[in-house]
Amino acid sequence: MDLSYYKAKPNKTIREHTDELLQNLDILQSLNYIKSQHIYELTRIACEYHDYGKVNREFQKRIKNNYKFNEEIEIAHNVLSLYFIDKSKFENVDDYYKVGFAVLNHHNYCDNFRTLGEEDSKELIKNLLSDFEVNKIKRRTVKKLKEVTENEEAILIKGLLHKCDYSASGEIPIEYENNFLKCGLENLLEKWKSKDNNSNWNELQQFCKKNTNNNIMVVAQTGMGKTEAGLHWIGNNKGFFILPLKAAINSIYKRVKEDILNENSIESKLALLHSDSLNYYSNDKNDEMDIMDYYNQSKQFSLPLSISTLDQLFDFVFKYQGYELKLVTLSYSKIVIDEIQMYGADLLAYLIYGIKMINKFGGRIAILTATLAPFIKDLLKTGENPIEFEERTFINDIKRHNVKVYHSEIDTCSIYNKFQENRELGISNKILVVCNTVKKAQQLYTELLEKCVSSEKVNILHSKFIKCERASKEIEIIEFGKTEKIGEGIWISTQIVEASLDIDFDYLFTELSDISGLFQRLGRCNRKGMKSVDYPNCFVFLNIDNNLLTNGTKGFIDRKIYELSKEALKDIDGLLTERDKTNIINQYLTTENLKGSDYWFRYNQFAKKIADLPPYEIDKKDINLRNIISYDVIPNEIYQKYKDEIDEYSEKLLLNISKKLNKEEVEELKIEKLQLKEEIKKFTVPVGIYDIFLKEGNTIIKKIYISRNEFINVINCTYNELGFIRLTRKEVKGLEDNFDNFL
Repeated sequence: MDLSYYKAKPNKTIREHTDELLQNLDILQSLNYIKSQHIYELTRIACEYHDYGKVNREFQKRIKNNYKFNEEIEIAHNVLSLYFIDKSKFENVDDYYKVGFAVLNHHNYCDNFRTLGEEDSKELIKNLLSDFEVNKIKRRTVKKLKEVTENEEAILIKGLLHKCDYSASGEIPIEYENNFLKCGLENLLEKWKSKDNNSNWNELQQFCKKNTNNNIMVVAQTGMGKTEAGLHWIGNNKGFFILPLKAAINSIYKRVKEDILNENSIESKLALLHSDSLNYYSNDKNDEMDIMDYYNQSKQFSLPLSISTLDQLFDFVFKYQGYELKLVTLSYSKIVIDEIQMYGADLLAYLIYGIKMINKFGGRIAILTATLAPFIKDLLKTGENPIEFEERTFINDIKRHNVKVYHSEIDTCSIYNKFQENRELGISNKILVVCNTVKKAQQLYTELLEKCVSSEKVNILHSKFIKCERASKEIEIIEFGKTEKIGEGIWISTQIVEASLDIDFDYLFTELSDISGLFQRLGRCNRKGMKSVDYPNCFVFLNIDNNLLTNGTKGFIDRKIYELSKEALKDIDGLLTERDKTNIINQYLTTENLKGSDYWFRYNQFAKKIADLPPYEIDKKDINLRNIISYDVIPNEIYQKYKDEIDEYSEKLLLNISKKLNKEEVEELKIEKLQLKEEIKKFTVPVGIYDIFLKEGNTIIKKIYISRNEFINVINCTYNELGFIRLTRKEVKGLEDNFDNFL
């Protein structure tokens, strides 16, 4: 059949579009991203036949006249395409089913398998294809096509077909070659040597270079250059760097962009993948960069190196229709997982299942972390699809922490007395206080002000500030917390400082949550090991509010892990070395010790749910990895203060454009609207489902529309210099706490 006579799109024939897919496939082959010649050949057949169904007269009429799809007279083209594939042309009939499965399911406009079996559909299909020589599809064939849904080769063929098709349809390069990262790292070393001739890659980084072809599992203390180590391991290959927090992701993206790539051709080398990446790009652009093009290529995973959150990649574990594209991309990639210990039970279950799937399909994994509990090692190395790793621990002899443990709850007097003692001694007096909840942070802040600590000397940072205030506070704490900077002041915060901010304080006061979290918090004090440890600089309070411990559906700190952590720390008094920390983790956070904990129960619950989930059961739009229900709202006090600005932005967003726009104008408008939305969102604060009653006419004052169908509520609430203050237990009586505001 001559496909050049038929249209795939108004401006492109089926032949032209198909040839673009085949060219994309050859690019993947030339980059050595397709490991099997057999898979390449079968995918080539799938690419060739994927749009044959568009030759039917109703599709051609619709394309010509710009009609909408009418299911009364038309069948989805992917279903029709299957009829053009001749089973007898395959040496192995199983290969036919794999190719047929990919072609049939490369779109999901309808229930493809059911459509093949319905009597009404059969008549319509026969009518639509009456002008062509096609093959019969028997009931047994449909059954066999269903059976290959979880076949590894079928998954790879379908994933490759998706990738080639989406790239061609979006007119986006399918992949850029990574031919720059090794050179960029060597240029970085030369920069270091220009300042210190003795500079060289350390033992950790050398290990990662040497083991670039292996899966690796590395424990390395803070400050040893894990980012550079991970990049060495990726080398000149396609790579993804996965981190738990956006602030850390933005920081690494900026470092790689500026220090390693020298801001040279970033749009074809480096991607940022998280929910706010388009906004980040638009604020970070240069005049020569097409932001929407860069963003679309990032979202299609075309760039060689991506810095990403878990959400952007690992939702493929839910096996939604089309998940194969992500899995196949990761199958020829190298994935660095940074700080794996920071994920909760649900995210850890998804991550470990995903890592094992990627490794099974050919991708390689590097675990780089400051602490690694033995139970996580066991989960990775045992069970279904276990992974073999080259393992190493890198610890130096720098002494950073002299720890004093209190068998009591954290209190204001201890912090205040230390602050006054340091002031009298005339020494650097930068004190960081880390609490388990926003409520506790707000309480300590208020009490310190009551003790007459100047408001200029005490500050508070947590997630319940409006975005622009939080961003401003983060800039302040980073500046105040620079290693070389001598200062005086107290910053009270929550878990958000554990890993996302590069800060270095003289003294740390902290509640206990668990030992992994505690050791992360210790990393915010004497970070570089350049300060004296002759006297205690870290003060750990073992007792916490019992309501925070898990009990049925309540609480967010696992009771058993907390008790294990408390036991591990009860006799600590004095220097706590990096080796001590590793030994404590290895002794207490074992698989055996975690059995019976809520964390262990929840992990296995989520792991089983994912493992048992059949393909295509869940719709992609219904997936929420983090499973936290929260809302962005504007406190009424903030709205009244910035009313004119907010209303003006909203009016501009709702403005009707009368004239027809070209592609460039559409993209410019999209970026402009994004920026206007972000201007409004600067005044929002995230609140949990039980933080406040969202009730029309009572709590909700007004709706600020940011599109025709999207709005942000202005609410009556308590918001002041402490940030947003949630409902009290009395006010929330009868509702369960979901404790989603502990950050």
